[in-house]
This record gives sequence, structure tokens and C-alpha cells, in this order.
Amino acid sequence: MYRTAASRVRALKGRAGSRALIRFASSSAVATSSSSSGGLFSWLIGDKSKTLPPLDFPLPNVALPPALPDYVEPSKVKITTISNGVKIASETSANPAASIGLYVDCGSIYETPISFGATHLLERMAFKSTINRSYLRVIREVEAIGGNVTASASREQMGYTFDALKTYVPEMVELLIDSVRNPAFLDWEVSEQLEKVKAEIGEASNNPQGLLLEALHSAGYSGALANPLLAPESAINRLDSTILEEFVALNYTAPRMVLAASGVEHEELLSVAEPLLSDLPSVPRPEEPKSVYVGGDYRCQADSGKTHFALAFEVPGGWHKEKEAMTLTVLQMLMGGGGSFSAGGPGKGMYSRLYLRVLNTYPQIQSFSAFNSIYNNTGLFGIQATTGSDFVSKAIDIAAKELVAVATPGQVDQVQLDRAKQTTKTAVLMNLESRMVASEDIGRQILTYGERKPVDHFLKAVDEVTLKDIASITQKLLSSPLTMASYGDVIFVPSYENVSSKFQSK
Repeated sequence: MYRTAASRVRALKGRAGSRALIRFASSSAVATSSSSSGGLFSWLIGDKSKTLPPLDFPLPNVALPPALPDYVEPSKVKITTISNGVKIASETSANPAASIGLYVDCGSIYETPISFGATHLLERMAFKSTINRSYLRVIREVEAIGGNVTASASREQMGYTFDALKTYVPEMVELLIDSVRNPAFLDWEVSEQLEKVKAEIGEASNNPQGLLLEALHSAGYSGALANPLLAPESAINRLDSTILEEFVALNYTAPRMVLAASGVEHEELLSVAEPLLSDLPSVPRPEEPKSVYVGGDYRCQADSGKTHFALAFEVPGGWHKEKEAMTLTVLQMLMGGGGSFSAGGPGKGMYSRLYLRVLNTYPQIQSFSAFNSIYNNTGLFGIQATTGSDFVSKAIDIAAKELVAVATPGQVDQVQLDRAKQTTKTAVLMNLESRMVASEDIGRQILTYGERKPVDHFLKAVDEVTLKDIASITQKLLSSPLTMASYGDVIFVPSYENVSSKFQSK
């Protein structure tokens, strides 16, 4: 068919030189020629071909797969713990692609003063040379199957993921495990990535929100959560391959690993992964390093012409107090906020309290939004904002007023709460449509809870949030010590004691 069509197109091009003939040809001649020729030209002018069957006619000797039903029941996650303590988990899907991740209960909270910045550097060193593969070979093997690899570092966990067609599951699992278990940490590669880390540190000033979040942790916590997630400048000249090797050997042990997959049959995953992971050392899982919330103040002065600030409070319990964690998530959606300009429409935050009550009222405020950072046993919730230096005091008063209003019974109505609950559920479901997010959700939940709770469990928890819960958790927040961070023209920021008194007096 394609040869016939191509030859007729070439024939048409060949006759294009005789423009006079084509111009004065009769319409009946053109119609006769096209209807008898069939092929590509007849498709272009809308005529039916006499030599090819219509598209709705079943082709001989072609077996079509059965059509999918209108609703496909989500598969349940299967979990197997192999002899040394590694957990292997998976869920199937109708999608032709699969996402596989190896997640480790190890983050910056496990760093010591000697290894500060190790997790940041490990994120950069992911999928580099191993003792079995060169970096070039890793790249070529990933590209050969059209895959995509990523790595992420957080305060409590590390994640390495591989996304590709599910027909390549054995290749994906083998390369993924080799990259995590057997990194070579070649000196030249470590030095190269340290230079990139140094560049990232230099560019951090372009991300004031990221700086504020780091500052809130260092000022608000005493202990492990105060460790920097972004490698400090003092670590650049100290970090090397030896420190990385020791950190991995100490923390990348069998009971602290989960291999999670979305879109893979469990038995297939188990048959491929178990031989590659069963010889990992089975070392007793250490107790999570302690973190104590104390509150505090952090200020960084910069000539930026505006001031960025954040006010935060602790939520004790973290993900292990699931009801409070879900209430806190709904509270963030309820307060919402964003930038002073939005493309508009529902879903852009324009119906949240901070958008309606603050951004629509005070043009001096460039951004104003609620945020949270929830961990296994604790969390932070607060408001961050950007405004001109001459409006900082007023903006802080507004932030205090909004937090106190939510903590006051009767200030939030049912319509606002219902909208926030629906937005929360929508965000959860839309995120889980991604294979990589689904595999990450499996891995991180198993590290936290020891199991993967179904999405309906969390949707039900959202539905059960009441107005009383919102007021109660906000009151609990405001009863904890304040943590405050600012960046920019901090000379105009009120003192920490004055800001704290705004909440104590309420």
C-alpha cells in the first residue's frame, strides 16, 4: 500500500511540470482518474478506493485483543519480605510501561558532622559508574530501551527510579540494583559532581522559598532534622569517595530497603530481584535519630529590594498520627494562596482563603501561601510570603490574623471546608495517575508504615475532616513555639519576640 501510494505521488509530481494541461483539464477527467487510481490521492480528495477495504472491515488473520472494560479494578499491592529483610512490592496495571524504584530509609537526618552533604552528593552521583559498568555503558543501556532514570534525596529517605516499557523489567531491575548497590565513586566523577553541587549552592539565592524552608528546619529543630538537606559550603572541600562509601555501607542495608514497582507482575519482579538482593547484609535497623522542635529565628540579609519571610509551627506526630496529618493537608488546601498573578480559574488557588482575603486585598503582597512539611514523627506548618520591605510588618500581622481566624470556631464555613476536601482528594488522585508517583508512594509508605495503605483509606480520612478538626489542629499549632525565617532586606522585619507575642496574645 505504501509503495503504491508513494509511486502515485511521484507520478503526480512528475506531471506537475505540465501546468497548462492540468489547469485546463476537465473536472470529469480529474474525477475519473482519481476514482480509478485509489491509494493516497483518493484518500486526500475523499473518494473511496476500489482496491482497498474500508477501515471498518475486519482484516483476515488478524486477532484483536479484547477491549478493556469501562472500569478496571485497581490491583492490590503484593509485598514479599525476603530472607535478609528487603521488601519487594508491586502492583499490576493495564499500562504498557512500568516504573520501578529502590527506596532506602536513609536521608540527611542520618548524616553526622563529618558526612554533612552526603545525601545531596549521592543524589548527584546516582547512575554514574559502578564496579560492573562504566557511566557511558549505563547511559547506553538506559537509552537502548527508551528508559528514564531519576534520583531524589529527602531528609528521611533516598529514592532511585527507572521508568520504561514493562517488557524490559529484567534489564531495568538489574541496572537499578547495580547502580544503588555497587557504585564505584570514581574520584574524577565525585570531583565533577562536587563542582555541580557548588554551583547549585551558589544559585540557591535565586530560590528564596527553598532557602526559607531550609532555614526553618535549622532554626526550628535541635537534632537530626536540623541537618541541612542542601550540602553546606564547608562540606565541599571535605566530601570525597571515602565518605560516600562509608555512608552507603552504614546505611544502605537490607532491612532499610524497599523495591517497589507499578505495572509489574509480582512473581516476575520477585524472580528477577530476589537473587540480586538476597546477599545484602541483614543488619538490625537502627533507631531513627532524634529531633526536638524548639522554635527559633533565622535571618539572612540581602540587597534584593524585597523581603521573603516564613512563619511556622510544629505538628507533633507526623505521618504516624495519620488523622492529624490528613487534617493538616486539608488545612493547607483550605488556606491555599499563591502569587499575586494567576492565569485564573478554579484549581489555581483563587478560591482559597489566602487568595480571597489577602492577595485580592493587598497589592503590596507579591505572594502569600500556606505550606507544610510532614515527616514520620513531626512536621511544620506555616505561611510564607514575599512583599516590599516597607510592608513587612503589616504582612506579618496579616499572616497572624489569618492563622488565628482559622483557629477560631465559626470563622471557617462548611462550603470552604468542602471545597478544600474535594481539592485535596483531586490532588491525591491526579498524582497517583503517574506511574513514577505510584511506585514512589508504594515504596515510601512501606518504609513509613510497613505496608501500602489503599488510596480509599486516605480519601475516607479526608472526608472525615470536620470544622472542629480544623480549628482544633490550628489551635494546637499556635500553641507550639514560633519559628521565623526571613531573607532579603531583613532590617525591616519585626523582632522575633514581637512576632511571637502576636500569637501569645491571641
